[in-house]
Amino acid sequence: MDEDLAAWVAGLDDLFGRVAGRFYRAEPRLRARAYVRGLLAPLAGKNGWTLAEAAGDGTPDGMQRLLNRAAWDVGGVRDDVRAYAVEHLGDRDGVLVVDETGFLKKGVKSVGVQRQYSGTAGRIENCQLGVFCAYTTGKGRTLIDGELYLPKSWTEDRQRCRTAGVPDEVEFATKATLAKQMLARALDAGVPARWVTADEAYGGDSKFRSWLENRRIGYVVAVPCSQAIPVTAGSTRADYLVAQAPSQAWKRRSCGEGAKGPRLFDWAVATLPTYHDTTAPGWIRWVLARRALTPNTKGELEIAYHLCCAPTGTTDDELIRVAGARWAVEDCFQTAKTEVGLDQYQVRRYDAWYPHITLAMLAHTYLAVTAAISPKVLAAASSHSHSVKSDVFWHT
Repeated sequence: MDEDLAAWVAGLDDLFGRVAGRFYRAEPRLRARAYVRGLLAPLAGKNGWTLAEAAGDGTPDGMQRLLNRAAWDVGGVRDDVRAYAVEHLGDRDGVLVVDETGFLKKGVKSVGVQRQYSGTAGRIENCQLGVFCAYTTGKGRTLIDGELYLPKSWTEDRQRCRTAGVPDEVEFATKATLAKQMLARALDAGVPARWVTADEAYGGDSKFRSWLENRRIGYVVAVPCSQAIPVTAGSTRADYLVAQAPSQAWKRRSCGEGAKGPRLFDWAVATLPTYHDTTAPGWIRWVLARRALTPNTKGELEIAYHLCCAPTGTTDDELIRVAGARWAVEDCFQTAKTEVGLDQYQVRRYDAWYPHITLAMLAHTYLAVTAAISPKVLAAASSHSHSVKSDVFWHT
């Protein structure tokens, strides 16, 4: 047990050795290491006071200074953590997943806060929204990037932004735009990934899909039931098209392991017409439908719809696998919030949000890598209807 704990500490020291050059002085570097050790500790809450107490400090002033005023390269640490994740979890068939999560807040001073829909709460709440990029492979999954979403109510009030530490050059950006920024950073850095997946908030954005196609990365993205799908006679809705799938097109497949075993659904795949002016040579588009096995409260079998694009020869099973990979980001949000305090920060400013989020992602990635390469060490430390005419081709 002592050897496992020593290996845990040595692994964390190795990770901090990678990011040490991003800190310009010893004090913030040592403070950041103490901050991360606190995030990894089994504390009831992970705020400035509890992290300070875990580090042996009498007040939270040092921890707050690390987030609010200390000079260090936050973006550089983010890049180093991403490289660390790739080194240990990387796989050429990796999937990049983008999604947002909510951070419930009181008052109106926390940067980016307003009443808006939070998927975390499942309703409109007073909250901040962070857009994140996760990386998932057969070896593990972790968060590798994050951006704070600033609503127009903020970006149109420049004085309010300046008070909250938002640089003047930061303008309004949609969630899909933030997602593209993070995906570009990952792809430009050479993260091994063949796929991107996202929910309909991103998949329903045609500019987002076009951007992915221009980057030549495959995608399986959810779209709304009303999504226009190109067919022979113009276009039709996704739900109208899928309603025409023959019974033999539906196949029962697992899209990955869940908490209760394989995630089984019925799936149907259709090849869409190829238009040479919009489809890259050697690439194909598909519609992918996922149907629940048991009825909902209304007695209906719910169907989810996806648009896909990838090189010729991609199999149905591969599309289904990537669709299932989207749940990885939800798992990351849950573990990052419960295990390393992703949502337990006590900062209001824009320039303090990123330091906390970055250090929380570092802690989360360390857990993911340790679980992948030394699960024994991790366990030891923890103990501490519409008919349409179309030329789509249903796969049977």
